[in-house]
Amino acid sequence: MAKRPGKQQPIRGRIDWGELAPLHLRARMVADGLYAGAHRSVRRGAGVEFAGHRVYVPGDELRFIDVRASMRHERVVVRQFETETERALRLVVDATASMGFRGDDAPGAKMAFAALLAAALARVALSGGDPVGLDWIGGENVRRVAPSARSETFDRIVAHLESANAGGDARKSPEMLEDSLGVALRGARRGSAIVVFSDLLDLPDEAMESIASLGTRGRPLCVCEVLDPEEATLPYTGPIRLRAVEAGPNDVVSIQTDAPTVRAEYLANLDARAGRWRDALARHGGALVRSVTTDDPVAVAREILRAIATPGNPGDE
Repeated sequence: MAKRPGKQQPIRGRIDWGELAPLHLRARMVADGLYAGAHRSVRRGAGVEFAGHRVYVPGDELRFIDVRASMRHERVVVRQFETETERALRLVVDATASMGFRGDDAPGAKMAFAALLAAALARVALSGGDPVGLDWIGGENVRRVAPSARSETFDRIVAHLESANAGGDARKSPEMLEDSLGVALRGARRGSAIVVFSDLLDLPDEAMESIASLGTRGRPLCVCEVLDPEEATLPYTGPIRLRAVEAGPNDVVSIQTDAPTVRAEYLANLDARAGRWRDALARHGGALVRSVTTDDPVAVAREILRAIATPGNPGDE
């Protein structure tokens, strides 16, 4: 990330929680702030009550294709139904080195904000009786949690989120991405919702399609982009030095440039990248939610819930 010359931002492995601590209490507050009945609305499956349409993805049962709606929307869509059966929520948190960044005006590190959202969503799902699991991309001292609906699952997830540290470079070690997504993909049954939290920085070239493919076979998928305010706006004035947080000792770790000169191009590239992710996810019935660590976590969590409640809805923009 960039800092003004002479004012270097430390690269942290240990997560700077700042105002987002303690996680247990903050997550409860965010969960309590979500609208009543939110979790019931995210349950979708092959039940008895019609609940809308979504775009067809390979693996969907052909008998649920709605021919008339497909002709109207000019793409193949399938019917969705309410169900009273369980559906697991799989949380995947990016813990690579860049997620440990915290700018001067941020309430906490990017990974801390992602952890807060993940814990809050876990509490909401568990309150509705659905199993919740936790997986990681990279990181140090990380421990996964197999999907469970037991009463102690929330405390376990919070404890593992609090003890994890940021570390690793998924671009140089693509196996860390493959391992994590492989676990999530193998373990997520049809109908399970998957939410990935990441800054989407320094990922392997194939990461976009690999992550988007998690949304196949009727699994609602949402990728939540988490950026620091400094990354989202490039607010600096004058000369700056940009550093690659996940660079190795033999890499070119920084470049110097002029912030006002490159800001417009930088922001345009940021939006273009988000557009590519949004398109890739939409092809698999998934959705992208963009966030900055200064955002209201209740509003971001609510947007994620809406995304996995109506995956691939042809009426969505």
